[in-house]
Amino acid sequence: MNDTFMKTRPVFPLLLSMALPNVISMLVNSLYNIVDSLFVAQISEQAMTALSLVFPIQNFVNAVAIGFGIGINAQIALYLGAGDHENANRAATHGMMFSLLHGVLGMVLCIAIMPGFLRRFTTDPALVDMGVTYSTIVFLFSLVNMADLAFEKIFQSVGRMNVAMVALITGCVTNIALDPVLIFGLGPVPALGIAGAALATGIGQAVSLVVYLYVYCTTEIAVRFSRRCLRFDAALDGKLYAIGVPAILNLALPSLLVTFLNGLLAVYSQSYVTVLGIYYKLQTFLYLPANGIVQGMRPLVGYNYGAREHGRVSKLYNLTLGLSAGIMAIGTLLCLTIAGPLMGLFTSNPETIAIGQAALRIICLGFIVSAVSTTSSGALEGLGKGVPSLVISLCRYIIFIIPIAWVLCGRMGPTGVWHAFWITEALSAVIAYAVYHKAVHQK
Repeated sequence: MNDTFMKTRPVFPLLLSMALPNVISMLVNSLYNIVDSLFVAQISEQAMTALSLVFPIQNFVNAVAIGFGIGINAQIALYLGAGDHENANRAATHGMMFSLLHGVLGMVLCIAIMPGFLRRFTTDPALVDMGVTYSTIVFLFSLVNMADLAFEKIFQSVGRMNVAMVALITGCVTNIALDPVLIFGLGPVPALGIAGAALATGIGQAVSLVVYLYVYCTTEIAVRFSRRCLRFDAALDGKLYAIGVPAILNLALPSLLVTFLNGLLAVYSQSYVTVLGIYYKLQTFLYLPANGIVQGMRPLVGYNYGAREHGRVSKLYNLTLGLSAGIMAIGTLLCLTIAGPLMGLFTSNPETIAIGQAALRIICLGFIVSAVSTTSSGALEGLGKGVPSLVISLCRYIIFIIPIAWVLCGRMGPTGVWHAFWITEALSAVIAYAVYHKAVHQK
């Protein structure tokens, strides 16, 4: 396979060709998340609240899968850019092996802790039962999910974005089609309620994995798994985790943040917890197209950095920043103009809609400037600089927002939590810009 196109094609069409399949994938995935939540919301608002409470742990498992996948992606791209195909194969093999191990550990640990975790946020036994039912089924598919996302990052690292797009879309369509059948029952299939939503999610992930396995086994790809590459390699494994662990923390930090904010908001009303959960569902739709562009950029900056094409790295960063900011501007406009209808998609409770409408109009003030942080983090991960990327995420999810939300909540009530979002994005953008430029100019 000829992978040199990543350093020879003009930057703008190259980025679009790599990013567009990701953007389409992310939009489909966003649609799936929203449709999935719409079906769950039809069960009851209590079911929607159960999903909101499970979200932090579910997001953490996905963070491990995607974050370590970013380590695999970056290492393969750097090796291919330097022309080292042997180590690229070794990185892919070791990456998949550790991903499968993560899946087993995640399944066992998450199923074990969920009952106690849910009881920290509600005393309603029915709500706890719904959360345990949903999470147990979802986490039984952790091994499938880990392998699925490792394949996604491997195919992206070699420029095979279309394969990742087809696999994700196939899984999402399967999930959407199965949701009404399994949740509400159809013909001989009994109504499973919230358990049906979880089962549809797991089956969708399994279908995506089948697509990856079929393509891997029937077509040529620039990296291949090999038994001889399984030999212990402390240096390589250290590099995978040096990039993967900060990326995991980058993605897992929102789970810690949501858990903290749920604790602040639950004191006032369960409606505020529901609104926060709905916001993160909508945020998926708003942020993932921009993240799709960042995903397209990541292997390109890694490959060109490995090939010492530093001018192209700079052009890719600036172009990604501009495109991401444009997408976030559209998201801001939507939240300012149709916040009420957006909340109404998930709940018919007038109090929840009113709270959510006010929340969206405040939070969205930080959307555009957040493009600086997301682009800088993605570029640093692609360059193999996991720690500077982690610094940016720590600012966004811990250092700034937690104390700001705590102080403002004490002074303004729940509204202070919503203001903490945009204030944090503005402060983090300044830090992100400085951290990125310092890191890329270090020898």
